[in-house]
Amino acid sequence: MSVARRSVAAVAVLCMLACALVAHEVAAQGYCATCGSSSSYTDINAACSQYSGWSQQCCTCIANAESSGNLNACNLNNNGSTDVGLWQVNSSNWDACNGGSPPCSLSANLQCAIQVWQWGGNTWQYWSTCSQCGCCNSP
Repeated sequence: MSVARRSVAAVAVLCMLACALVAHEVAAQGYCATCGSSSSYTDINAACSQYSGWSQQCCTCIANAESSGNLNACNLNNNGSTDVGLWQVNSSNWDACNGGSPPCSLSANLQCAIQVWQWGGNTWQYWSTCSQCGCCNSP
């Protein structure tokens, strides 16, 4: 293959990757818009107390670190996934915990957070903020 053809092929691959990235950004922004574009804060302690199986202290720290209590918090991750809600539930979990839809409401986000916590052996290990809260291996 000539240098010119390899260059054209390389440009085509780069264009396909760029298009895929743009498509993901548009989809992820759509998820964020679905959950609300303005901040909506809630009492984290009250939200955490809706489930008694986990450490209230760890739950409060995780939710505060993840969303600062914003029910509409949304984060577009570098790996292409999206986190939403009070506990920033990752899009890789939405199929299993919320029928494939972003868990935008407090109740849906809570139910997904409980499931992710249970999948982690009743610990907070699947939250990236667990170490700053000292809760990675805590209930």
